[in-house]
Amino acid sequence: MTAATKLLDEMCHLTVQSLTAMDTSEHFKLLKLLGEGSYGKVMLALHKKSGTPMALKFFPRESTSLFSFMREYNLSLSFCTHPSLTRALGIAYFTPSHFIFAQQASLFGDLYEVIVPEVGMEEDCCQRVVSQLCGALSHLHSLGFVHRDVKPENVFLCDSACRWVKLGDFGMVKARGTRVPEVWYSSPYCTPEAEIARGNEDSGSSQNDQSEGSKEDEEKEKKRVWVSVEPSTDSWALGILTYAMLTGSHPWAETTSDCRSYKKYQEWSDQEKSPSDELDVWTAPQTEKEQKTKEGHKTGQKDQTPIAPQFACFTPLACSFFQSLLDLRPQHRGRPDDALSYLGGEWMVAKERMRLEKERKKSSGKGAIRCMKEMEGRGER
Repeated sequence: MTAATKLLDEMCHLTVQSLTAMDTSEHFKLLKLLGEGSYGKVMLALHKKSGTPMALKFFPRESTSLFSFMREYNLSLSFCTHPSLTRALGIAYFTPSHFIFAQQASLFGDLYEVIVPEVGMEEDCCQRVVSQLCGALSHLHSLGFVHRDVKPENVFLCDSACRWVKLGDFGMVKARGTRVPEVWYSSPYCTPEAEIARGNEDSGSSQNDQSEGSKEDEEKEKKRVWVSVEPSTDSWALGILTYAMLTGSHPWAETTSDCRSYKKYQEWSDQEKSPSDELDVWTAPQTEKEQKTKEGHKTGQKDQTPIAPQFACFTPLACSFFQSLLDLRPQHRGRPDDALSYLGGEWMVAKERMRLEKERKKSSGKGAIRCMKEMEGRGER
């Protein structure tokens, strides 16, 4: 446990004593709903006295422990000092039904709303976002924290061109090394190492059906696979998120050995590993010339596995970026700060770049607005 994680626990125990009751409508004018999920909801509000816009995050008291609420609030308030992390504003209180704290408001929505389905977003815009997220995640990791929920809905925009984005929603954050039960879920964001828990029930999904101390509960507990929280989880999610930004889709439906598109990636990934790669945590990005030279040394191999089809639209530089962050071996997965080395060059091959440009022109104006509304509707469901 790092000094920062110890300090966070101490702050939670100390600040809980100063948490007070307050009437939301007395101090804030609620403007609109910004987001909603299993945690509760986030409302855009205007502070009546100062006129400052802010986001109020509401946690239902019946389903939220006081300590978990204070932990997320104090983490955001005191440790999210990086410009690309959302900070709390020093206002925390409770009502009869909710725990609430105020945080910085991102007035331009989230990343999910600007990724056009099957098209994505412009490459330079994507690289700007990746650069900022690398900094945000590196900051959290340096303090000993792992975000564990990097996805488009948790990346908030401070301007329409993504020149300034903020990673938020710290409800899933854990200290590095914390032992947690592994949970597999059907999503490309789920890491390949989580497949060992496939078939196990999520302990949180059937709480209402469980009877305390039953034999069934004991059997479920025995089946649980306990793992250590590691930053490699965030690296994997960053790789998937980048793919989604560039293409408007995902490289596979779920990270399982029986998913055809993921299997193709497994084969390509295994082919690319050499004996020396097994010893390296991170390999420097390759230029197109270097990759061709490397392929030339393999002429003796007759049955060489081709590049995974869903990655054929990317340059060798981008392929190296993805293979670093999406390494199937968590202990070899690249770090977010390493990923910065891949920025600056071209990521999409020329032919694909031209195709995407035509698609973007088609979906501009009303078409783009319609796409975003459809995506937003899917997100609310």
